[in-house]
Amino acid sequence: MTDAPIIVIGTGFAGFGAGHFLEAAGETYVVYDRNAHYGGHTASHELPGGFIFDQGPHVSFAKDERVKRILADAVDGRYEDVQIGLDSYWQGRILTHPVQVNLHGLPPELIVQVLLDLVAASADPSDEPPSDYETWLRRSYGDTFAETFPMVYGDKYHTTPMRNLTTDWLGPRMYRPSLEEALRGAVSTAPVRDLHYVTQFRYPTEGGYQAYLSSWVERSDVRLEHEVVRIDPRGRRLRFADGHTAEYAQLISSIPLPELVSRIEGAPEPVLAAARRLAFTSVVLVNLGIDRPGIGGDTHIRYVYDADIPFSRISFPHRLSPRVVPDGASAIQVEWYFSDKYRPLATSPDVLIEPTVAHLQSMGVLEPGDGVVVSEAVVARYANVIYDHERPAAVATIEEFLRQVGIHACGRYGEWNHLWTDESFLSGEHAARSALRGLSVELGDSTLLEYSGQA
Repeated sequence: MTDAPIIVIGTGFAGFGAGHFLEAAGETYVVYDRNAHYGGHTASHELPGGFIFDQGPHVSFAKDERVKRILADAVDGRYEDVQIGLDSYWQGRILTHPVQVNLHGLPPELIVQVLLDLVAASADPSDEPPSDYETWLRRSYGDTFAETFPMVYGDKYHTTPMRNLTTDWLGPRMYRPSLEEALRGAVSTAPVRDLHYVTQFRYPTEGGYQAYLSSWVERSDVRLEHEVVRIDPRGRRLRFADGHTAEYAQLISSIPLPELVSRIEGAPEPVLAAARRLAFTSVVLVNLGIDRPGIGGDTHIRYVYDADIPFSRISFPHRLSPRVVPDGASAIQVEWYFSDKYRPLATSPDVLIEPTVAHLQSMGVLEPGDGVVVSEAVVARYANVIYDHERPAAVATIEEFLRQVGIHACGRYGEWNHLWTDESFLSGEHAARSALRGLSVELGDSTLLEYSGQA
């Protein structure tokens, strides 16, 4: 057995949750990460001139008071407490988000057709559960709204038609208005803004979103540039790309399931096939530093509904904290989504910078005379889980296999679930609790199970 009986793979929020739990329980552990930096999907990096960008737009809107306290303590109380600003772009218009309860910004003839569809849908409710996301959208909003807005956006964001998706990922993500709410939003110009699942959020004042992880990494045994290439579950041994090995008693992993399964010795073909069926998006993040302050106004995130604009979202990082840009500047991050399964990236990411700038200019985000101080196109290999119809059975097969070989998978890509960062933290805690339970069985020591995570 190693000096640290529990090994954690990954330094994102799931690894943070696992490590925090083990630390509080007084258990020794080691964390490995293949990257030269920590943070996983929540990593941040700085470009010349003092522009800090995250790996996609991340904000903390945890509802769990214990998690909120842990994150606040992680940055010594230095965070911004912000009311979110969201809007939508469609055919030259800036619309209040969510559009379905703010129809007053649309052309009158479109409003009429949307409302007629909603009346018809309300008069003929279906008792049958929707078979796919497209059916859910049409039942929820009517054909006109569904085809004009969420189906266009969803095709860009999910990289596949909505009929290919299930609905078990929705949760609070898509607000379904009553007929009365839609009518009020059509006749009143007063914006309705408090129906999004995020209304208030926190963000570290310094260092980007990754700052939430810094104090944990500093006090933990974290070993970067250690890529796990093979896992021997019988011998409980890891082999790294540099040839070194490490033994474990319990293993906690946030490695994406397709990669995790392919690295496990003896994984049977049905499990390997299930891993190959898992679909996910990759994102090209075009990051721009601009020499003008205040770009985007009060907006943090802008959804883009036009089919002829290929990217799906624009975010303005300087609105999260003024410390992520130099004085007198703004930052813009634009998301282009691709997927191996449905829409492969067929070009160099850098090629997307120029059309991004051109679209931002035509949309009025960038003005004549704005200077692009810094720019880059960064690929995040794993962005979002695609909830296609092959996912449920594939995940169930893999989960049962991991249970049999004693690997505690956690996080967005370990659970293969669209977890937010606070949920990933809790997922890591749950994996750590399971690992301690397994360790106590081996050692016959019930004291290892006493810590509940509520401290």
